[in-house]
Amino acid sequence: MADPHHSSRTIVLGTADPRALFGAGDEHLRALEERFPGVTFFLRGHRLTLTGPTAEMNEIERLVDGLREVTLAQGTVSAREAERLFGRPGRDTAPQTTAQQMLSEPIVQTRGKQIRPQTAGQRDYVHAIDQHTITFGVGPAGTGKTFLAVAKAVQALQRREVSRIVLTRPAVEAGERLGYLPGSLEEKIDPYLRPLFDAIASLMEPDAVPQLLGGGTIEVAPLAYMRGRTLNDAFVILDEAQNTTPEQMKMFLTRLGFGSKMVVTGDATQIDLPHAKSGLKHALRILDGVDDLAVCNLTSDDIVRHSLVGRIVDAYDSYDSRKDQP
Repeated sequence: MADPHHSSRTIVLGTADPRALFGAGDEHLRALEERFPGVTFFLRGHRLTLTGPTAEMNEIERLVDGLREVTLAQGTVSAREAERLFGRPGRDTAPQTTAQQMLSEPIVQTRGKQIRPQTAGQRDYVHAIDQHTITFGVGPAGTGKTFLAVAKAVQALQRREVSRIVLTRPAVEAGERLGYLPGSLEEKIDPYLRPLFDAIASLMEPDAVPQLLGGGTIEVAPLAYMRGRTLNDAFVILDEAQNTTPEQMKMFLTRLGFGSKMVVTGDATQIDLPHAKSGLKHALRILDGVDDLAVCNLTSDDIVRHSLVGRIVDAYDSYDSRKDQP
């Protein structure tokens, strides 16, 4: 007697090129086989035949439809894009991104690249930046906290919603001392600000960046340089906020001027302060419920680097939770 929960199904790929849809060496098909080990896959020409549990085949057909939609829209699907559509390997959670979301309007376009949110958490984060004057983006490395904030700042500048971008970080050592590094004070500080320079450089035309930096339209400076200022008509980003003290965080937030927007990014698990409390943690406690202020908590599901980074973050979180148990 046939199992009513098992069946066969053929998916017709239509006009999509199977080589573009499934990637080099059918890598996306191999990823589907790993995700659904109870289903048999057979690809021939523009037809994909499935045999296995009906519920799983419904999900596979939805994922293949997503692959097909992205392929028809942009000609190919990268391994990273396929992973976003399928969800992270080894997880039972649903995929974080649909094809429609992946192909949504980009934040900025530069040198042929379209920068857009890639996960549900990132979309919520970008939406919060749009809707609030101050947004906190909190989460592990690789979740796009800083990069997306800088992309929104560039977008605001291009749309003339602000007249300048101000990027700042605390100059806090992670195991080294500035005084022991060679060079002038500016040369010693430069490594701390380099990630912000890199983000700006990757989002704008190379020739435009030096001109904007030189003219003050884009300012990248240590947090200490913010004291005593009022930042009007600016998009202001505080990066690595977990390494601020409560006093520094209060000082920064009160720099907010008219027509400005602020984004504060940080990872509460990577605090390099030797003794003081983290201003990020302190602020999240006391600012809860304040109007026009949003807090977005990104997770390992929002990591868009190598998939191994997400598994590393999960392993550390698991270890820390066991360590804190009595």
